[in-house]
This record gives sequence, C-alpha cells and structure tokens, in this order.
Amino acid sequence: MGSYTRAQVAALVDHTLLKPEATEADIALLLKDAIELDVYAVCVSPTMVAAAAALSENRLVIASVVGFPSGKHFSAVKAEEARLAAQRGATEIDMVIDVGAALAGELDAVGADIAAVRQAAPQTVLKVIVESAALLQFSGPPILVDVCRVAEAAGADFVKTSTGFHPSGGASPHAVDLMAGTVDGRLGVKASGGIRSAADAVAMLDAGATRLGLSGTRAVLDGLGA
Repeated sequence: MGSYTRAQVAALVDHTLLKPEATEADIALLLKDAIELDVYAVCVSPTMVAAAAALSENRLVIASVVGFPSGKHFSAVKAEEARLAAQRGATEIDMVIDVGAALAGELDAVGADIAAVRQAAPQTVLKVIVESAALLQFSGPPILVDVCRVAEAAGADFVKTSTGFHPSGGASPHAVDLMAGTVDGRLGVKASGGIRSAADAVAMLDAGATRLGLSGTRAVLDGLGA
C-alpha cells in the first residue's frame, strides 16, 4: 500500500457537492472548506458554477457536471450545458456518457456524444464519467476498456469511474486499475463515488487514480498523516 501525506492527497481532490437540494449557502460552505483543506478543485452543479467562481476568487479550480447523473440527455443539450458552465467560470467539465448506448455496443454514438461536449467547451479539462460499476456489472471488463478508448479518441482528458448516484455503485480499485491500464498515462483517471475513508482513497491511488472526487473530504484527509 502506498504512503501518501495529507497534502499530497488534498492536491488531487475535487471537493464535491452535487446534491439536488444544495443552495448557494451550501456552496459558500463548500468553498470555505475547500480553501481550508487546500484541495485542488470544487465540483458543483451547473447552476451553482457562477456562485462558486465568485466565492473562489481564483483560489480554486471550478469543475461542473454535464448530463448528470443519468447521461440520458441529447448530445446538443450536454454540449450547451458544458458551454454555459464554462461561460460562468467552470474550467473542468465532468460529463456522463449514455451507459445504455455503451452496453448496447453503440460506441460510435458514445464517441459522438463526448466529441460534442469537447467541441462546445474546447478550453476545459474534460472528464468522461463511464459508470464503471454499471459497465462491469451488466457487461464486463471489455466494455469498460472499450469505452475508455472511445473517450480518449473523442478528446477526453480524463476518464472517471462514477457519478456516485448509480445503484451499481461507485469507484473500485479493480475498475481504476482497468481504466489506468487502458489509458496508460495518456489521460488522467478520476476515482469518484463511495470513497469515504483514507484507506479507500489510498486504494484508488494505488490502483492508478490521478484525481479523487470526494464529498466527505475532511474525513478522508483526517485519516492520513501530516
């Protein structure tokens, strides 16, 4: 098991609040915590981006989500959502694929969906949420590998395990290992969903994650050394 300091892990964290009931007051608390914890970024819903950007005062990277959480949106809608989020201050976009299309083998459609978002927000860091637990549950490792390859070809900067909202589950070391092996350092790998302890975080990093999406960031970091 790798050894990571609190500061090393914090520098890889997207401190996340995507609950539907989140208010601007909640976003203010998220930003306060994020700055105190010295994380890399905050990840918020598109309608919360402007508030987060204003509160951040350029001290944090602002990420937002697109097609969240189902991915069952028209590509044009995802593209416009990405464009609006970027316009309001998001410099990173985490988009959800159409998992059903992937499971049906419609990889060209999955690639076109990703490419539409890439084109709409060309200056952003694009993370593609593949719902790895669902792909593994309903099909198996080959489809997860294929989707990661499609994401790379369509212009993604990262592949990301999960929304954290799917009943199949969130990140797993197995999925991260498969994804990291597929992109082989050419793309980042973000592990997100169900990472609630320092041990969980270390397991993801050991498996090859280069970014972590956490909502319980303080608890994770408190479990690490100085």
